[in-house]
Amino acid sequence: MSNVLLLRESSQGVPDRYQTTLTSSGYRTICVPVLETVHTNLDALKGIIRDPKAFRGVIITSRRACEAWRLALADLDESPPGDKEGVARWSTVPFYVVGQATASVLKELENLYAGIGFCRLDIRGESSGTAEQLAHFILNDSISGSGQMLYLTGDKNRDTLPNILSGTGIELHPLRVYETQGSSTFEQELLIALESFPKDYSAWWIVYFAPSAAGFVTPILRCHFDFSMAEKNGRKMKIASIGPTTTIFLREELKLQVDAVASKPTPEELVSSIIAFDRSHEL
Repeated sequence: MSNVLLLRESSQGVPDRYQTTLTSSGYRTICVPVLETVHTNLDALKGIIRDPKAFRGVIITSRRACEAWRLALADLDESPPGDKEGVARWSTVPFYVVGQATASVLKELENLYAGIGFCRLDIRGESSGTAEQLAHFILNDSISGSGQMLYLTGDKNRDTLPNILSGTGIELHPLRVYETQGSSTFEQELLIALESFPKDYSAWWIVYFAPSAAGFVTPILRCHFDFSMAEKNGRKMKIASIGPTTTIFLREELKLQVDAVASKPTPEELVSSIIAFDRSHEL
């Protein structure tokens, strides 16, 4: 049996499928978050929320963008009454979202901030699972009024949605409201996680989920794991990747040996690749 370090945040509120799938296959697992979110341009967003008349729709593709909206609303909730007068007008503006999870967060905000007029929202497109699907939904939807579509983004949003909507008469007003960066507490949380495992257990799998995190965490991991596999002491480890893009980055940019690659980015395929490697290298 090996330990498995998952370089990702554990699922909130429900059992983490990566952990449960690995555990059911006989592995010990731990998740350590590698990235944290920093919100940006909240003053600009707050100004927009005060006065929505320039916009005929809002596009939100992530929970983190919803969280930025929540922070702006919370600030307005503490502001003088005159700063809140325009908030109620958002009930006439459609919100286009990716996924039920994003829609659920908006509905929670309705409950929290109905007192300042943020309620009776027109939420559309929640059955869309990707930004591409949402873009096509918007094209097929009947959008009334004039003005731009407010598009809340992060620092790693792809151009898929803007490219699809480009040239269709739908003008976007992008506003970056969050950025992701390496977690300031990663090494501390890593050490706590390592301490929770038996001291005599030195066999580890490290699972990478994204190139953006790999470059940040690997120098820290090198301080606590034997990447060379040459030393007799230290934690011996093997590397698994969630897919080809991450694998290419690990091999070409970080010069790491990747031992297992999931054929699809799912818990089942990840575990299958790890088990296949372990079985083929049994003594």
